[in-house]
Amino acid sequence: MDVKTKILILGPSWVGDMVMSQSLYRLLKNNAPDVTIDVLAPLWCLDLVKRMPEVRKGIALPILHGTWDFKTRYRLAKTLRQEQYDQAIVLPNSWKSALIPWLARIPLRTGWRGEFRYGLLNDIRILDKAAYPLMVQRFMALGLHPKQELPTPCNPSLLTNPTSVQASLTQCALSAPTQPILALAPGAAFGDAKRWPADSFAEVARTLQDQGWQVWIFGSRDDEPILQQIHRMTGSQALCFGQTIALDTKIDLLSLATVIVSNDSGLLHIGAALNVPTLGIYGSTTPHFTPPLGDHTGVLEVSSLACRPCFQRNCPLKGDDHLACLKLISPQQVLTWINTHAHLNH
Repeated sequence: MDVKTKILILGPSWVGDMVMSQSLYRLLKNNAPDVTIDVLAPLWCLDLVKRMPEVRKGIALPILHGTWDFKTRYRLAKTLRQEQYDQAIVLPNSWKSALIPWLARIPLRTGWRGEFRYGLLNDIRILDKAAYPLMVQRFMALGLHPKQELPTPCNPSLLTNPTSVQASLTQCALSAPTQPILALAPGAAFGDAKRWPADSFAEVARTLQDQGWQVWIFGSRDDEPILQQIHRMTGSQALCFGQTIALDTKIDLLSLATVIVSNDSGLLHIGAALNVPTLGIYGSTTPHFTPPLGDHTGVLEVSSLACRPCFQRNCPLKGDDHLACLKLISPQQVLTWINTHAHLNH
């Protein structure tokens, strides 16, 4: 498939998926350096998009996730007609996500078959899950001819610069760090079945604090309870960057970390894309579908349990089996990984 000269990408709604979608943009640019790429995405993902040098601009999708709002979609599509895109690539599998490119009269509309999107898409691909087991592969394949061999994923690589990083430090009343920094991301928007226990995160934090490390805890508005719980468990020495800190600022601060330990969440994928040594802890989900993509990444999972991956928001089991996939991962395993990787220069 010849790469078109002006492409609109309908981006994912989740932060981690948006990070992984950068592999598609890098692939398109590698194949056609002059291609123009714009990304239509929810407002909360635009801080990520502006850190991707392959993208000319991010366009806000002013519609809440899961809502219909046809009038807003139609008005946005009419505006997009003026851009005269050659192609739209629709990464979400929903019917609604394919509607805007059709209303915008974009001539070539590419996406995976799903939710009766015939007509809305005119370049429909049939997904072979065995051929593309990873989400990032499924994104990248949409930028190639259906029979074209998929290259090794171009890992996401988010940009930071000293000026932006210093501005973020100043905003948070921080000086440039002189001690190693452990960044923790103990939240997960999907549900409890992806969250390593707070006391396990806290034990890792206390151990490294005793060795002279700073501990920074990151999360979203919904993660505030567990952020504050870990904060109390660490003797209030840790710093919390939660709901009052924009994602843009969190990206800058995470770039300063020595090591990041995260659940399977958006911050895990951001850390990997910043080339910081990043460890992902997996419970109900699996790194065989959405691994952190980077040169200095690792994962911990309990592969011996027959019940996982269950992809459930909340663990359906009771008693000792409840959240066993997370509880059986020990703080010492995490500390061992950190001791092995903390020396890596990012």
